[in-house]
Amino acid sequence: MMDLNALTQAVGDLDESAVLDMLNQFVATNPGEEEAQTVVNACQQGMALVGDLFDKGEYFVGDLIFAGELLSNAIDVLKPVIGTGSTTKVGSIVLGTVQGDLHDIGKNIFRSMSEAAGFEVYDLGIDISPSAFVEKVKEVKPQIIGMSGVLTLALEAMKVTVDELKNAGLRDSVKIVIGGNPVTKEACEQIGADAFTTNAAEGVKICQGWVK
Repeated sequence: MMDLNALTQAVGDLDESAVLDMLNQFVATNPGEEEAQTVVNACQQGMALVGDLFDKGEYFVGDLIFAGELLSNAIDVLKPVIGTGSTTKVGSIVLGTVQGDLHDIGKNIFRSMSEAAGFEVYDLGIDISPSAFVEKVKEVKPQIIGMSGVLTLALEAMKVTVDELKNAGLRDSVKIVIGGNPVTKEACEQIGADAFTTNAAEGVKICQGWVK
């Protein structure tokens, strides 16, 4: 069985070779889906350690970016054993970091995990205007919109985006989840989103609940 604490610590230490070694050995044992999910959670806890070290000033933005790439690589290794492994898409998500915000680590982690869970994800990128969200929703008709932001100003951009979706008559046909450091229950209500999260794994669970 995988030593989950060692994995969490290796992610926290940004020790890429140790993380990928552990994960490759784990995948080779042909684990069950639930077991694989506990390993994903251990990786996420490692990301929380990275976040704490960043808050304390021991890690810097470059470390955060590296950690995001490390987690994306980790999810890629785990993809064959996460989720049902079926090619059936469970639903579609239009995803983007909202206008005025250039952060994409949380968004990218959420995208990787959503794809692993069977969602088709249309990732628009960063600094996405409300009208770009509206256009994409018209084009692909997703069940879910995911909006990400790390800066406080992102909350206003999220609200404007929701308002534009309402104006375009699209709000009732989609569920909206917002994610990022500044989001709270109050912000979620003010913005008019259906749910909020500061944790990518929890965000995926929310989306899975919506498409069942």
